[in-house]
Amino acid sequence: MTDAPYTPPAVWTWTRDKDGGRFAAINRPVAGATHEKELPVGRHPLQLYSLGTPNGVKVTVMLEELLALGHTGAEYDAWLVRINSGEQFSSGFVAINPNSKIPALVDRSGPEPVRVFESGAILLYLAEKFGGAFLPAGSKQRAECLSWLFWQMGAAPFLGGGFGHFYAYAPSKIEYAIDRYAMEVKRQLDVLDRHLSEHRYMAGDEYTIADMAIWPWYGTLARGQLYGAGEFLQVQDYSYVLRWTNEIAQRPAAQRGRKVNRTWGEPASQLHERHEAGDFETKTQDKLA
Repeated sequence: MTDAPYTPPAVWTWTRDKDGGRFAAINRPVAGATHEKELPVGRHPLQLYSLGTPNGVKVTVMLEELLALGHTGAEYDAWLVRINSGEQFSSGFVAINPNSKIPALVDRSGPEPVRVFESGAILLYLAEKFGGAFLPAGSKQRAECLSWLFWQMGAAPFLGGGFGHFYAYAPSKIEYAIDRYAMEVKRQLDVLDRHLSEHRYMAGDEYTIADMAIWPWYGTLARGQLYGAGEFLQVQDYSYVLRWTNEIAQRPAAQRGRKVNRTWGEPASQLHERHEAGDFETKTQDKLA
């Protein structure tokens, strides 16, 4: 690396050996599969292929919330996809998500399998599949819910790919990049804090898929559990975000969903794969033992 000013070339070219940080080994400028491997299939109608990152947690929280409501058709197998090892580039995974990002879902409950990718699309698909669960019925409330859902989908890249990358993962710290994205993340936290000062949840008094989408990212950040950046961003200043995230964190389904496909942290917080409801007890006890 050099501190000399960088002048972009007339045509950008990919340099494989250039130091690209933590994810350099799997990053590349083209799509498609890198190796042949079929995905495993369990016995439940819903097959999830994911990792316990914020985007993955959105979907496992939703599935656990649906089961808590009594929707037995929401039983699912959650298969671990280790993105640091490039498993998202297998032929089987690319077939269900050509963008090679987790999470991806296959619904096998009908005559033909249905693939769904992008976490927001999965949340909306599941809400509609199960009779509008966690999706307000009124046009005004529904519009509010969907507006915040899509706000999250557009905002999170600034938090994850922007701030998180340059603050936590980049091979060298670039002041301009960190300042630029820290400013934007704090602005987003302020957007949420102002909104939540007048509303219990994102769409009003009702817990919805908008909360499930935003909580794993901004709620985790506000609790000081993302990128180790709580003090840097002074997250304690966003009291209404903290009130909201702490309330959701008390929900048993949210607690279960946050464990699924998680491979780091305390052993009790991890459930690498989930195939039965009882896995939360048996597999966690195995890990602790």
